[in-house]
Amino acid sequence: MEFFLSLRPLVLVVAPGDEVYRGYCLRQVADAYDVAVLTTGPLTWEQPYVVDHEVVEDFDDVDGLVAAAGSVAARRPIAGVLTWNEAHLTAVARLAEVLGLAVTSTQSVLTCRDKAAGRAAFARHDVPSARSVAASCLDEALAVAEEIGFPVVVKPAAVGGSIGVIKAETREGLAEAYAFATRGVQLHGGDNRVVLVEEYLSGQEVSVECVTYEGMTTAVAVTRKELGPEPLFEEIGHTLTADDPLLEHVAPVAVAAVRATGVTGGIQHVELRLTPTGPRVIEVNGRIGGDWIGWALWRATGLSLPRIAADIAVGATPDLTPTRRQSVAIKALYAPASGTLTERSIAVGFAETAGWVHGPAWLMNEGDQVLLPPDGDLDSARVGLLATHADTLDLAVARRTAAAGHITLTVAGRR
Repeated sequence: MEFFLSLRPLVLVVAPGDEVYRGYCLRQVADAYDVAVLTTGPLTWEQPYVVDHEVVEDFDDVDGLVAAAGSVAARRPIAGVLTWNEAHLTAVARLAEVLGLAVTSTQSVLTCRDKAAGRAAFARHDVPSARSVAASCLDEALAVAEEIGFPVVVKPAAVGGSIGVIKAETREGLAEAYAFATRGVQLHGGDNRVVLVEEYLSGQEVSVECVTYEGMTTAVAVTRKELGPEPLFEEIGHTLTADDPLLEHVAPVAVAAVRATGVTGGIQHVELRLTPTGPRVIEVNGRIGGDWIGWALWRATGLSLPRIAADIAVGATPDLTPTRRQSVAIKALYAPASGTLTERSIAVGFAETAGWVHGPAWLMNEGDQVLLPPDGDLDSARVGLLATHADTLDLAVARRTAAAGHITLTVAGRR
């Protein structure tokens, strides 16, 4: 890798992730800063955006991260460190503390990562949320559910992407729900093996995208989520529009939730339900939202959350002035059934001619195995992502429908 003198600060990005989901994040940071990355293997798609690179064996090995960061710093000073990868937020927070570059505490990150700790923080600070109790076995889960009252939601304490999250309507259904959540913990939970039983919150689900700088949180957008049928909570689409009047209604609750976690810097993706008694918080995620939500916010408002995250990481005051007023509609592309993906395509020339289509970006190749929920999760079920944009939300949604009509997804019988 060639090195050259640059006047731009160097930002260290840990675990830049998958190009489909997070490619825009690295590109937007690289537009404003020089970027070094830590990965577990050779550079691939990241190569054009990176000026330095080190390999680590395990993103959760803080000593390994410190050593790799030290190698980078020996060549050039690191001005800030960040990640948008949910699974590695805690380790990267510790790395930032060791480097003297922390914008928030490791404890605040742990509070966001651990849904039980987050609920406890909300309760201490009178943030409207849901009653939630940890259960270490099925008998405990049954006792908690009886106390809370059915229906309840059963979920892993520290797994993102709605993996392992399921609604149980009755005592009889709770055993199956507990097994489903436990499997999510086993597959994705890392060291945190806790399952939570929670009060079910009815109403539309939204997320509030927040920026926190030196302890001051600003809600910059609200994303309206589209979920698949219950009892699962699979996120199948999102819409985001600039100047959404709902933002004024939900922002105070989201800001209070961030404050309750103790977070003092960075980006937060705060999930809420609009219940009959008002907005109630599901969780605070200490990162940019997934499913292209950060890209949608940039497309709709001109605000780049990855760039803002880098600004905060290096100690620069972020500019939160919108420069656009548009709307975006996102669709997660699922195959019609489990099986072998035999075709995934969009009509030739449609996206290029339309001009308002982003994607589709494919997550699977023809020949891959598709496994839909409840047997699978988003990693095994999603074939791709698609987004459309327009000056109004109605038009963005209509364009998404039109674009989806030009996509073909077929599968052969499940093996």
